[in-house]
Amino acid sequence: MLYAGVMSAVLPPCPEPEESAAEPELLQLGPAGDEPCLRADAARNRARLLDAAARLIAEHGAAGVTMEAVASAANVGKGTVFRRFGDRTGLLNALLDHSEKQFQAAFLSGPAPLGPGASPVERLRAFGLALLARSVDQLDLQLAAEPGPDRRHSVPVRRVHHHHLAVLLRQALPDADGELLAHTLMGYLNPVLVHHLTRQCGMPPERLEAGWNDLVDRVTGERRGTDAA
Repeated sequence: MLYAGVMSAVLPPCPEPEESAAEPELLQLGPAGDEPCLRADAARNRARLLDAAARLIAEHGAAGVTMEAVASAANVGKGTVFRRFGDRTGLLNALLDHSEKQFQAAFLSGPAPLGPGASPVERLRAFGLALLARSVDQLDLQLAAEPGPDRRHSVPVRRVHHHHLAVLLRQALPDADGELLAHTLMGYLNPVLVHHLTRQCGMPPERLEAGWNDLVDRVTGERRGTDAA
């Protein structure tokens, strides 16, 4: 099943398990022009800009990444950065692109329980735990790349994650509204909430992980060790 394409607002009838669908394709987070077939010079320039942005984050945090700062660090004109990435959010998304591809590969075709081969409920638990861990590790960068309210639920990566959860929920709960329940679960995994709970409220990540498992169990009516094989 490919999540990288534009998904309709209404989900189709409950699909076959993902492992029997077409070979997965990974979502490209960066601007549409950043395909793997970039000319060699364009690819080098893009890598140099991303290296400069990564250095700025390491030295000053995500707040230090502006289009002007990246242009200066890479010794290019500001217009070059805007042409390559569109805006600051596009640049930050490009930095997140590699880890997102790895994450998608893991839940689309990697080993169970995150990937195919486990029950839908087990995969729901594993997806949330993996995404929480990733958010904690990359929190500053993810917050800096967070889209505005008008785009928060429509950016491609959020739609991919939402659709994946909706598919698993439809498999686990065929009579439920999996699309709406997926939005509920996605809200728990939002980097803004993770920041509030871990940085502002001082909650340890382990508490968020336990809360996720409890939420999945309550939504699905399953308990660990009792869900279907």
